[in-house]
Amino acid sequence: MTEPKKKQLRTIDDPFVAIGPSGVAIRDRLKHLTPEDDKVLRLVGEHLGSLASRDLAARCSDAGDHSTDTWAARKQGLTAASSSRWAGSITKATHDQWALSRRCQLAHIQNLEAGVRTLMHRLSLPLGEKGSKRAAGGYGSKSEWFQKTRRLHILEHRLDTARAERQAGIVHVVRGGRKLLNTRHNLETAQLTEPQWRERWEAERWFLAADGESGKRYGNETIRVTPEGEVSIKFPAPLADLANAKHGRYVLATKVVFAYRGQEWADRITANRAVAYRIHLDVERGRWYLTASWQRPVVQTMPLEAARAKGMVGVDTNADHFAAYQLDRHGNPVGDPRRFFYDLTGSANHRDAQIRHAITQVLHWAKSCGVRAIAIEDLDFTAEKTREKHGRRKRFRQLISGIPTGKLKARLVSMAAEMDLSIVAVDPAYTSIWGDRHWRKPLTAPRRKMSRHDAASVAIGRRALGHPIRRRTAPPPQHQSDATGHRTVQADRGTRGREETRPPVTELAHDARRRTGHEKGTRATSTSKTVRDARSAGQWVQDSLLLTD
Repeated sequence: MTEPKKKQLRTIDDPFVAIGPSGVAIRDRLKHLTPEDDKVLRLVGEHLGSLASRDLAARCSDAGDHSTDTWAARKQGLTAASSSRWAGSITKATHDQWALSRRCQLAHIQNLEAGVRTLMHRLSLPLGEKGSKRAAGGYGSKSEWFQKTRRLHILEHRLDTARAERQAGIVHVVRGGRKLLNTRHNLETAQLTEPQWRERWEAERWFLAADGESGKRYGNETIRVTPEGEVSIKFPAPLADLANAKHGRYVLATKVVFAYRGQEWADRITANRAVAYRIHLDVERGRWYLTASWQRPVVQTMPLEAARAKGMVGVDTNADHFAAYQLDRHGNPVGDPRRFFYDLTGSANHRDAQIRHAITQVLHWAKSCGVRAIAIEDLDFTAEKTREKHGRRKRFRQLISGIPTGKLKARLVSMAAEMDLSIVAVDPAYTSIWGDRHWRKPLTAPRRKMSRHDAASVAIGRRALGHPIRRRTAPPPQHQSDATGHRTVQADRGTRGREETRPPVTELAHDARRRTGHEKGTRATSTSKTVRDARSAGQWVQDSLLLTD
């Protein structure tokens, strides 16, 4: 008889401490602007936006023929219509946008390849064949099989087109955003009029961003902010006649005050260190904002052993809440599980605010627990939400698509660094399954309700601490006590040989009633012949209990 084949588990990656943030961005509103200030900002943004659009079109037409010479030629052409610094900022933004489109194109190709593989596998199976957890089975009917063959041809055509475009270096970029562009065809659904949409579209295509320069006054020659909060802009050459200050500059009738990280920003501009600025208009609110950003040197992360010294807080990420549990350095759960809820419905700004609020609650609670690090799964669902992989499980695809993995990583790492907490990323393999199997039932109590997600947070924390997820199993009965059953009678401390292995005859001492033959409450006063023979042979025998009714 052959033994059942064991399930092959994949290799578990070692936990690691996530690298700290490499940049900082702060924002303040430009209040009390005059009508002249608003007009000037719109003119500058529109002029530079048109230059940025032309430069992006030129970069896309270069495709794979891009080189330093073509870059220099483009920058030289932009300098005549603006300035060398404005041209540098525009070309840099163009290269960043083109590179992002290339990465998105590669992700799209990988998604199509995964869909084609899944369809080909399922179409090759007989109708109605059951699948497994790792691979889907055959289709249920001939009609469904036929529809999926058509779907396969469509995906193969899209894949061939995407591969050809990537080989040729062609990318599809929309300045202003494809979502807003498609909204133009659904104005009634978006509850917008054509002028309202046009205003938003033009504002998104404006360009008012300047890169910082180390060694220059206040860290930026194009958009300058003094320590007192005065904002001035260096005009492009065609708009130099509108300047109200020396050297072709325009000073806004407002002052900015950065309430968050204001001292750090002031220290940088006082030392003439590079600070980049961006001015943009929120059309819905009718407000102008100024965003300041700068780079940080890569922060040396805390060693993993130091992060484990005071325990860990394990966090399980879900579609609507964080499940967290505190563990000591030995991997033992402490206290009760905690849940931090958030709502990912509504607008992007609402979702972002919900994530930030939930992360803030987690960080404050972890700080109050006295730990140095938070353990979280290194999740990535980029290739796990195709409809070919999950079939009709639309709600499940929406569930995993709703988990904000990418934004969560960036937010959590940057916010934790400000509270002197480290983030330990662990392999997400089997955390939910093993946590539910080994920790959910033992931690459940009349006053403590454990969910599958709470148990998963314990598993995540134990993996980050370097401990196995499963609990220590009880030893066999023969190692727990004498053969089977617990020791109801213990030898006195002064008894010789009390720590040695007990001989088999001691089992007779556990039932004095049966050994002495007194079944109806008589006192056991005599010693059995077996015990007397054992004692005469020099063996230690436990005295029996005196049983009375």
